[in-house]
Amino acid sequence: MRQTLVILSVLAALALPAGAGADQNDPDLDSLFDILKTSGAPAEMRAAESLIWRAWMHHDNAAYDAMMRDGTRAMNEGNFDRAIEVFSELVELAPDYAEAWNKRATVYFFKGDLEKSVEDVDRTLALEPRHFGALSGLGQIEMLRGNGEAAINAFEGALEYHPALPGLPELIESLEEAVRGREL
Repeated sequence: MRQTLVILSVLAALALPAGAGADQNDPDLDSLFDILKTSGAPAEMRAAESLIWRAWMHHDNAAYDAMMRDGTRAMNEGNFDRAIEVFSELVELAPDYAEAWNKRATVYFFKGDLEKSVEDVDRTLALEPRHFGALSGLGQIEMLRGNGEAAINAFEGALEYHPALPGLPELIESLEEAVRGREL
């Protein structure tokens, strides 16, 4: 019964407009991260994750919010140069907006510019240390660089905040076996 009530309250929150303090400063994030860490109900965890992403994406400044949507649309359409242009302007205008840095890091990753991607991931994590998306992205970058230990650390960091990220426990186990294999 308790799980049903929690799920319903989380789903109800999805229907409400994002409130004041949205982005990584949203006051609801702490309770949403608690749900990710303590719930065993997949639907509840998916709802909490959706709300976290929604909070991260939203900015109370309507112009910045529109820029986030524009940059994300460009990224999703594969127009990476346009996306970088939009996100670069956004991080200049709103340097404390963690998701703007994360989105630009993602676009740099897609373009193969791992150095710039890591710089933006670092800025994202300085603003929102619980950003499991940025931590997962960092793990992927470190895998591409051949840094198994660093990849494991990043993926474990992502799991600390979102223990149900699909495939990460298996990936960590595989990386640990590969890293141990090199040490022998």
